[in-house]
Amino acid sequence: MSNVQHCSFVLLAEFDIDRGAQLTYQFPQPLGTDEGLLANLMLPDGAEKQLEDWTIFFLNQTPFNTIAPVLALEDNVRDANGVDDGDSHTGLLYVLNLVRTKHDKTVRRGAVVKAMAICTRYPFIQIFKVSGSNDPSSQDSLIALPLQPVLLMALDDYFADPSQECFARLFDAINSMDISGAPTLCRYEKLVMRTSERKDMFAEKFAPQKEASHVPAKAQHRQTPSWGSHSSFEDGVMTRARDSESVRDRDQAVQDLTVTNNYRGQPAHTQGQYSPTDTSFGSAVWVGDESGLEGVPQSMGATMANTGSKSSIRGRSSTDASSSSSHVYAYGVSNIGATSFSLPTGMVKDTHFFQTSIAYRGHTLPIKMPLSTFPEEVGDYSLIQLIQTFSNPTVTGPLHPHLHNNGSLTHPIIILFNALVTGKRIIFLGHNQPAGQVSSYVLSACALGSGCGCVLRGFIERAFPYANLTNKEEWESIPGYIAGVTNPIFEHGNSWDLLCDIGTLRMVVNKDIHLNYPVTTQGTTGPPLIMRTGTLKAESSIGSEEDVGRSGKEGQKGDMVAKADSSDNLFIEDVISAISYHFGENLVRSRFAEYVGRFVRLAARYEEEIIGPTKIGYPSVTYQDGRLGSGMAFSDETSAMRELQANASRIEGWRKTNSYRYFQEDFEKALSSDPIQGFDVLHQIWRFRHAKNMPDSEVDLIMRTLVENVQTYDQVVELLSFLPPHYGGLLPLSFGLFHQQEIVRELTVELFNQLRIHPVGYQFLQALNHFHRYAYVRLAHAREIRQQQREQNSLYPPVSIFNSRTPSNRSESSLGG
Repeated sequence: MSNVQHCSFVLLAEFDIDRGAQLTYQFPQPLGTDEGLLANLMLPDGAEKQLEDWTIFFLNQTPFNTIAPVLALEDNVRDANGVDDGDSHTGLLYVLNLVRTKHDKTVRRGAVVKAMAICTRYPFIQIFKVSGSNDPSSQDSLIALPLQPVLLMALDDYFADPSQECFARLFDAINSMDISGAPTLCRYEKLVMRTSERKDMFAEKFAPQKEASHVPAKAQHRQTPSWGSHSSFEDGVMTRARDSESVRDRDQAVQDLTVTNNYRGQPAHTQGQYSPTDTSFGSAVWVGDESGLEGVPQSMGATMANTGSKSSIRGRSSTDASSSSSHVYAYGVSNIGATSFSLPTGMVKDTHFFQTSIAYRGHTLPIKMPLSTFPEEVGDYSLIQLIQTFSNPTVTGPLHPHLHNNGSLTHPIIILFNALVTGKRIIFLGHNQPAGQVSSYVLSACALGSGCGCVLRGFIERAFPYANLTNKEEWESIPGYIAGVTNPIFEHGNSWDLLCDIGTLRMVVNKDIHLNYPVTTQGTTGPPLIMRTGTLKAESSIGSEEDVGRSGKEGQKGDMVAKADSSDNLFIEDVISAISYHFGENLVRSRFAEYVGRFVRLAARYEEEIIGPTKIGYPSVTYQDGRLGSGMAFSDETSAMRELQANASRIEGWRKTNSYRYFQEDFEKALSSDPIQGFDVLHQIWRFRHAKNMPDSEVDLIMRTLVENVQTYDQVVELLSFLPPHYGGLLPLSFGLFHQQEIVRELTVELFNQLRIHPVGYQFLQALNHFHRYAYVRLAHAREIRQQQREQNSLYPPVSIFNSRTPSNRSESSLGG
């Protein structure tokens, strides 16, 4: 990542009262595109009414805004973390623009308006906008001082001294930012990171380069289990305590073990007796422990006794500490899945970000680079703001089956989502609103349609966060554009399908939408949906797959009947309720990612029933004859019919878009490249969460398949990405610890042991509640004892009754046979 150019260009535009918006500077070279276009994008309508406004626009989307620099500044197109991964299908340049108005009575019109912009390949462009403060703990600063964003400081410099040196200084400062130590996360690591609130997630990836220089970068996160020690849990703990250099550490280990065993009515350490203790799997597994967050020792996790290394045992802080708030690994860990983890000596404050800085004119400006951003997520968008604005707007215009999958009762946010995925032309109008605010709604809408970048793509390439009359014909010619405008003249045109008015809280469907998009397929206004196979067997049907059983009564007619308790409405109600209870942006984004993911799986099932085999999902089959089920799941045939009937038209609309074609490519790639191969993991997890009266043979097969196919680090991360903390994490799998069949319990323990080898799996085990963790510790402990006894019996077979006799007697006896 160190060779990636963070800033490609620096631009400056000024407003001239006689000539209008003018592009004054392009550094380090001209972009080769229309200068008038750039100037008008940098100086939006009404900019003189705002003292300061931040806007975002894109380049390289279409022929009319594609740059053609004389020199090739960047040969490779890279993703958010600077890695060629095939997902960056466009060479988009993201432009962050700051326009400022300074009142000056000495000039005509009494104000000076200038705008400065930076062009970058990074979608997390907000890192150059957010202001920070000096770290009072650093050697360079004694007190915390508020600092302005680097772009704002550079523009102020230009106001004071308008020279080209300002651009060179800004260009060099941004490109000198050091992100060489930033870890690169794969897709499933990003998914795990996004849903976790732990501030030490993937902390092992932040190891200093000098410590990990001898390890290939791609293999630094892979852990290899060590099987050298076969001591029992308590023996292992006591051995490490005896080997400790510190008597205090030894006494603490004994005291910890004594307290734990006394808590269960057991002696401190009795040979031949055993019970699970928190030292068996480390105090951080048994109870939460936050005491080590700020300074985590270099050697973390399990340390094998036979390696000769020494470690202390962390004592329990409280027996009823919250498991979900624990932030450190335990040290006193037995040999089951034991691994030595090498972590930095000082834990970073929040592993969701890579902390770096920009040095600009004697100031050190802190930068927090997010590590889990997908290309379809640009800037600091807010789904909460979008939902709150359009939760209860005035909706006018005709009903269209692509948009109104629940008739007149379709929620406005669902109408917007349907318009996005079916490729409708959408305008966000903000008359007398700052252009930056209008831009944020466009970026939020792109995230809404794509599932926050986790599921679909193709929205950013047709998004124009700020658009104006200068290039109206060009961007209006883009199919399915998503544009933000401030000029109300756009409302009176006929080139849009859905208008979202931010100022008046209106949502308007174009009166001619049926002329532009005639309904030719069966759906909400057509005849009843006729299944190709007529044999629907499967499971859930709600907006997220967690909302089973909430859909209520269904319409009995063949055509679609609007229902207040439709699955989409229930989903939106849940999201709005979460917002009202002050749940954060991350949870809202996770829920919409799941919603979009479920829509895609539903579309795959639709294709199977109407068309034939699908290329966007696993085939829909149920468990039978020793074969795992896969595909979309429903509770019964009636709910399946209802869901497919209600979604038929918007699925048909989506199938005609570029987004559908992109997903088809992505799914085909995932089938061959995903770490877990050969079965539908999501289907199995859904079965564990919601299925009733599952056959024991199915439970056995699912657990056995998971044990066999979730062994490497990448496979563990992929599995955990389907088990987000807000849905209980490992809870669906932990029910196997209480299954009536011993083999299922054994398989569950084996799976958890394989997860526990890796730090991320260890953290997920920490998040289990005390009851499930105790069951895991107890079963794993008993399992190890049995293994040790078998090994001992194989080394020392049972003594024969003749062993007590004299050698002569044994010989005589044997001869006498």
